[in-house]
Amino acid sequence: MSHLNRFNQIISTAPARICLFGDHQDYLQLPIIACAIDRYITIKAVPNQNRVLHIFKHDLKEEDVISLDAPVVYITEDYLRLSLIVLERYDCIPSEGYDIHISGNIPINSGLSSSSALTVAWIHFLIKAFGINVEVSPMLIAQIAYEVEVVEQNTSGGKMDQYTISLGNTIFMDTKSDAIRSLPNALDGMVIGDSGEGKDTLGTLAHLKYDALEAVKQVKESYADFEIINAHVSELDKYVIEVNEDLKSIFEAAVLNYSITKKAKKALLKPRLDYNYIGHLMNKHHELLRDNLKITTPKIDTMIHAALEAGAYGAKIVGSGKGGCIVALAPKENVQSVIEAIKGVGARDAFLANQCVGAKIKTLANE
Repeated sequence: MSHLNRFNQIISTAPARICLFGDHQDYLQLPIIACAIDRYITIKAVPNQNRVLHIFKHDLKEEDVISLDAPVVYITEDYLRLSLIVLERYDCIPSEGYDIHISGNIPINSGLSSSSALTVAWIHFLIKAFGINVEVSPMLIAQIAYEVEVVEQNTSGGKMDQYTISLGNTIFMDTKSDAIRSLPNALDGMVIGDSGEGKDTLGTLAHLKYDALEAVKQVKESYADFEIINAHVSELDKYVIEVNEDLKSIFEAAVLNYSITKKAKKALLKPRLDYNYIGHLMNKHHELLRDNLKITTPKIDTMIHAALEAGAYGAKIVGSGKGGCIVALAPKENVQSVIEAIKGVGARDAFLANQCVGAKIKTLANE
């Protein structure tokens, strides 16, 4: 369907996300708790007469041109082109050129999912500009973004990023059934610390996913009806002896982190939040990510220690690990001290983050 000259401008925004509980759980089809925060990728698009998508990546000081008169080239991790390939299956096919300006204030390659925010914003823009053959909803945008980033490339990622960014606020997501529950209480005092250390997201995820699935497989060889989603901490000793020595810590982390996530969900559903308890759970989660999964770095651990010393209730690494960001939960009166403490040990940046709504689209129509 033609949308020629329908809009003077399309503005598509998508927020960053942080995982509060459930890191390295979604690829095991275990639940996660994550929230969208008020850092954004913004796409501003205006029609042109050139039958190209002329893309200006302002923060990277790069330009790209995608011709509408030639087949889209499949390029791994090029989510702009991969989105066009996936959306063609939904009859969303570009019919006119646009000049597209992309900018944002999400730290890149830092565990805040800037790439998924870009993918979600880009898909939202393409659907608004060129139409689609199904009803549009935040769930649909998230589903297509997941298809682009994970299914199309057969990578090791989960669904947390795309759904949190598209839906917004704080969600509990059962990644086995895709059931999502919006959690009503926003956490105050979330301080993000950016280490400035880059990450190998896909490599880290692939390695840990393989090890975790192998550990589960070894347990099932002795207990055929074992499902990790039904695992209880009280049974951990029984199961862990079936796992090879080098995988025991991975298996333990999966079961214990799952227990922590369930406890965090209950805590976040209470009318009055117990920040000390939530911070305690955050610390326990981080310890497993550090000691069992070994996804922290000395700098990350120093930042965590500084945040806790400055009065944070709890703190943890965010994202796939081996660099990136931390999130610390701080009382209002200690927020600035926590920010300064994190910066003081060498972080590239630290800032207060607030929960926000999900991806949005705005149009300026021709008169």
